[in-house]
Amino acid sequence: MNTTFLIAVIVLIATGIAAALFYRPNPPRRFESLYTDALNAIVRGDSKTALKYLREVVKNDTNHIDAYLQMGEILRGEGNPHQAIKIHQSLTVRPNLDDPIKIDIHRSLALDYLSVNNLIKSKQEAEFILKLEKKNTWALEFLLEIAERERNWIKAAKLAKDIQKITQQKDPEKLAQFQVYEGLDKGSKEDREGAKKCFERALEIDSNYGQAHRRLGDYYAEDRDLINAINHWEQFALMDPGNAGNIFSKIETALYDLGRYSEVEKFYKRMLEKNPGNIDALAHMANVLEEKGEHQEALDLVDSAMAKFDTSIQAHLMRLKLSLTTVPPHELSQQIDKIMELVTGKKEKI
Repeated sequence: MNTTFLIAVIVLIATGIAAALFYRPNPPRRFESLYTDALNAIVRGDSKTALKYLREVVKNDTNHIDAYLQMGEILRGEGNPHQAIKIHQSLTVRPNLDDPIKIDIHRSLALDYLSVNNLIKSKQEAEFILKLEKKNTWALEFLLEIAERERNWIKAAKLAKDIQKITQQKDPEKLAQFQVYEGLDKGSKEDREGAKKCFERALEIDSNYGQAHRRLGDYYAEDRDLINAINHWEQFALMDPGNAGNIFSKIETALYDLGRYSEVEKFYKRMLEKNPGNIDALAHMANVLEEKGEHQEALDLVDSAMAKFDTSIQAHLMRLKLSLTTVPPHELSQQIDKIMELVTGKKEKI
């Protein structure tokens, strides 16, 4: 027999053996169809059927990573996070996985650990994603959520800056908010100077962030620097009219302490010019007029407001208060009936 021919035969036989050992046929198409059916079941909310299909898929194709991922997601959602962790963790040792697949696996694990309140491991999984993809916004936002939960405002501010830099969506209010939170934490630990610096830094970031003005006002009031306190409180009231009522009494008290009685009325006029629908400001203004003996002016002010805000319980109560000494009992009774109707039968609208 020709030696060359014999060598060729041996090579063919060896090739055939190798092919038989290493060749893995593609999974039957029906398993891909089953995976599609599983996804459709997930969309319908039929997790039981979805799990059944997914288990059949991975039984016949152990390399179907997406099917394993979906199984873990369902188990976590059904209150079995530890099973989800086992499934997702087993995927991390698979060889030759592309980075996008690794990211999907570790994202699932981060959510798994979060669901069992294991914040340390949850953060580790998100941080691993950032090693694979430095600008992964999901991981950054996930870590931001944990930093907020842990009240780590310095870390939260840094993460928020990174996210805004990547997305090119500036949100100075968010960054200022974290500075205020950090300041409140410092204040609770008796670090007043540190708290003040945080509040001032918040205004450097966003000069229109009302809460920073409010906290600085409180800071100056504690030091009896009432002029600065009033200035910051008024800025807060102008920027956040919905919550301005929380500091109206503080401003009144400070102005009275300074002997600046006439400025109380001027302050509420400024509030109402800026926001005519501010019922809190209107009620306080009516009180000021009443205390000055201008009863009719106070009543006219409330009546004009009620023409616009007839469903405001606060406006009706203010009118009732002003009417107690001047209106006959039957009219007072009608006013009380109206207030009771608003309390029990309708939702207050302002």
